[in-house]
Amino acid sequence: MANKILEQTGDAKVEQFEAIITRAAERKGGEAALASLIYQPLPDNELVHLTSDRVLAQMTKSVFQSGFVWRVVEAKWPSFEEHFFNFDITKILMMPDEMVERKATDPKIIRNLKKVCTIRDNAQFINDLEREHGSIGEFIANWPITDIVGLCDLFKRRGSRLGGFTGYNILRALGKDTFRLSSDVEAYMRSRGVVTGGLQSKTSLKAVQNQFNEWHKQCGLSLTEMSMILAYSVGDNRVGFSQ
Repeated sequence: MANKILEQTGDAKVEQFEAIITRAAERKGGEAALASLIYQPLPDNELVHLTSDRVLAQMTKSVFQSGFVWRVVEAKWPSFEEHFFNFDITKILMMPDEMVERKATDPKIIRNLKKVCTIRDNAQFINDLEREHGSIGEFIANWPITDIVGLCDLFKRRGSRLGGFTGYNILRALGKDTFRLSSDVEAYMRSRGVVTGGLQSKTSLKAVQNQFNEWHKQCGLSLTEMSMILAYSVGDNRVGFSQ
C-alpha cells in the first residue's frame, strides 16, 4: 500500500509522509495508540525562557550519556548539580584547573576528566554566544527548524564534545523542534536513497534535512513528530494491541 505512494526526489524514491503515518499506525495498533507515543516540541514562546544554566546542564548530561549507560548518569545527576553549582555559568567559569581536576575524581559523579573539562569549556561557549547574540533561549528558539543541521554543526565547531548525535540529543531534550538520527531513521533514509554515504557527512545531513523540510511542507507536522513517526514505521519496534 505504502509503496504505491511514492514521489521522485532526485535519485531517491521517497514516500509521501501520509503513507508513513499510515504504516506507523498499523504497526502500533491504530492512530490513537500511535498518537499516545508521540510528543510535541516546546513552542518558541517557551523556548525563549531557557536559561544558560539549564542549557549547560543538558549539554553536560548529553556529553556524559554519550557512549555510557544513561540510567547511571540519571542516578548521579543530583550530585552533578551539587558539585557544579547548579551549572551557574559565572561560577563555572571561575573554576581553576585544580578544582576541575579535583571534582573529576569524586566518586559521587562519573569520574571522567576529559568529560568534566567540557563543563567549563561549554560554559565559555554559551557565554560567548550570549555576548554575541543575547539570551541563549532566544538564540535557540529563533534558529530556523529548516536548518537544524546548521545549529548542530555550530555546537560541534564551537562547543566541546557536542558533535555527532550529541547536538541533536541536546536540542530534543531542551524541547527544540528537531529530528533525531536514530538507527531506524538512518535505515529508512538509506533504503530510499536519501543517504548513500556516511551519515554524518555534510552531504548526508543536508539531504536528511531537506527531506524532513519537504515532508513538513506536505503534512505540517513538527520535525519531532515526523522523526518519531518515521522511526515507529520501520525496524523492529512493533507494538501490538495488548502491549
